[in-house]
Amino acid sequence: MDEVKKTAASKLKISEDVIITVAKLAALDVKGVAGLGGEVNKMSKLKKNGPIIVSVMGGGVAAIDMKIKVYSTEKATVVAQEVQTAVKENVQNMTGVTVARVNVTVSGAVFEQGDGK
Repeated sequence: MDEVKKTAASKLKISEDVIITVAKLAALDVKGVAGLGGEVNKMSKLKKNGPIIVSVMGGGVAAIDMKIKVYSTEKATVVAQEVQTAVKENVQNMTGVTVARVNVTVSGAVFEQGDGK
């Protein structure tokens, strides 16, 4: 009599820290982004008050909220849309996590100092 062995279903879980790191790098790579709207550190992640907040919904789908600062010479709406696209594509490609939405808040403008010429 052959015994049928049940194989355990494997499960892969991506840490929110990984998603935050990928989102941060993707956002900072967009032309016109001067930085994030705060510091990303362990305490901000634990308190959920950092510049990037990841919410994992049912089915492993993620929603990302982030705050950015843009250079004053750039159009904030254009930069924010490019950040949305870049973050969504990078997180999905690198982690396999489906991203339902990326909400971007422009929390500040950075005025570059000229060299006086």
